[in-house]
Amino acid sequence: MSDAIHGSFSFKDFTLTGGGYLPEVTLAYVTRGRLDPDGRNAILVTHGYTSGPRMIEAGVASSEGAWSTLVGRGAPIDTDRYFVVCSNMLGSSYGSTNAASIDPRTGQPYGSRFPKISVVDIVSAQKRLLEHLGVTHLRLVVGPSYGGFQAFQWAVTFPDFMDGVAPVVTSPLPPNSDRVAGLLAWFEKDPNWNGGDYYDRGGVHATLTALRVDTLTRYGLGASLSERFPDPAARDAEMRRIASAWADVFDANSLFILGEAMATFDVAKDFGKIRVPVLYVLSRTDALFPPSLAPGVMAGLQAAGVDVAYFEIDSEHGHLASGADAGKWAPALRAFVARLEG
Repeated sequence: MSDAIHGSFSFKDFTLTGGGYLPEVTLAYVTRGRLDPDGRNAILVTHGYTSGPRMIEAGVASSEGAWSTLVGRGAPIDTDRYFVVCSNMLGSSYGSTNAASIDPRTGQPYGSRFPKISVVDIVSAQKRLLEHLGVTHLRLVVGPSYGGFQAFQWAVTFPDFMDGVAPVVTSPLPPNSDRVAGLLAWFEKDPNWNGGDYYDRGGVHATLTALRVDTLTRYGLGASLSERFPDPAARDAEMRRIASAWADVFDANSLFILGEAMATFDVAKDFGKIRVPVLYVLSRTDALFPPSLAPGVMAGLQAAGVDVAYFEIDSEHGHLASGADAGKWAPALRAFVARLEG
């Protein structure tokens, strides 16, 4: 039986860093464990670009690495000791306010009119959620990929609210590519696209599925599937099945909303604001955030006086290593949590 609790929290009048405004925000979330009366035994797990808050649930698979073996009773993130929260990002597709949500001012989906948000807005909304749940202080903020952006951002925006951060398979800067332009190259060819206002046109499922197959291939899912599906045709079919199931529930506009937020993300210029220990984790075979990033990131953090340690996951699973090879870095995570407790 799962000990995960699903919930949602709504608040009104959220002013965004770019000058925009949302009259109402809802954040979906999953929690495990119990919060102590003083509200200080909490850990925030932040999810990736296209995954969601169920990544902390036992037995749940996620494209960017289910963390179900890293979170649980006796796990490095021990739910017998910690109240673990995973919040669906603002702008994402698993229950939080996004472009498919109804704008209360018009009664229609936001669509292309959804305001520009930043990673600062995403973590600021999360802080509102944590305060609502009674969390007064975090032991740790930890997450993979886009979740690592959030972990870095937490350390800069709310430097006194946690004891440490662990950004995993990620960087303090976004990848060197124009993600929005790349996405447009896929979707503008879809006759239903209509500049992002496709909700009454039957959607863009086929394009979203094709894009997902491409993404999962780059993430290294083929290698992860090869043991169960040694036949290449069967492996491709499974990849398409996974991609189509994801496209059933993920809104294409979320890719653009979060992609634009990623484009303005930069905590490297603010390393001096970080006051807590950092565990920086990369995967040996990750093409998206390769280990060649580590020397520059480590040097920048150390020059700013940050207490930082580095761990490299010796994995063949590329960008998916944090979940697919969780056991290979679980000891480093466990030791970091223990150090923060000390």
